[in-house]
Amino acid sequence: MRFPGILPAVTTPFDADGAVDHAALRRNVTWLLEHAMNGIVGTGTVGEAGSLSAAERRQVIETIVDTVAGRVPVVAGVSAPTPGASIDFATDAAAAGATALMLTPPVGYRPDEREVEAFYGAVGAATELPIMAYNNPEATGTDMLPMALVALAERVPSVVAVKECSGDARRIASILALGGGRLEVLVGGDDWALEGFCAGATGWVSGVADVAPGECRELFDHCRMGRLDAARELYRRMLPLAALDMTPKLVQYFKAALDAAGLAGGPTRPPRLPLTEAEAAVLEAALAVLREEVRA
Repeated sequence: MRFPGILPAVTTPFDADGAVDHAALRRNVTWLLEHAMNGIVGTGTVGEAGSLSAAERRQVIETIVDTVAGRVPVVAGVSAPTPGASIDFATDAAAAGATALMLTPPVGYRPDEREVEAFYGAVGAATELPIMAYNNPEATGTDMLPMALVALAERVPSVVAVKECSGDARRIASILALGGGRLEVLVGGDDWALEGFCAGATGWVSGVADVAPGECRELFDHCRMGRLDAARELYRRMLPLAALDMTPKLVQYFKAALDAAGLAGGPTRPPRLPLTEAEAAVLEAALAVLREEVRA
């Protein structure tokens, strides 16, 4: 198994001039490792990959790899509109020391199943790194159904896992059953982690873990050990913050949550704008529930 447990999808900190703040990134990753995270995912959706240049993406992965120093896997997001662009990102990620890739279907185009297979096949043939297919229909417009994912893994051996972000926990059990264990399945949406673990997911690519790694670890362990009463109570506290992961402003929410926790959140890059007062109040209330300052 390549991706067990909790893998925070880290944000990319920027300094006051808008440049990538590598020292802040290093501090955030170090803090996550101190909380026993099982891997780090960089240059994904939460990492504002679409706002980074190719050089910046490579440098972010280099910083994460250097900070991790071989202790846990480093997964690099390499999603792009074309296979050629994803191959370039994958080549850079491998050179930077990443141990795996995370890849959506083509960004900006809704391919059919044949085109999805060709896309993943081209990237897989160009790299020796394992690929985590990222099914995020809300973001890409393409929904890879369980049977299609299993078929993709059979035809493209590099595809060894799926980050399932459709929001339908039933798919996890379906993928596992149809694939006979061929694919590792990771929860890809924070507000159905409990359901996903109980359905058989072996890992979680999480934004909430950036802010609450201890709680994420505890939830995973409760579910794995069958302590469901404890899991449900913990999940009650986590859910308001977790729900913000499934919104268009998840990056702003989690960066602001990092600031509130005394970590490096900071600004986002355009087109993202800071949270409104109303949105900031939603986040404050969610953090209060997490801290038990407000009772559901």
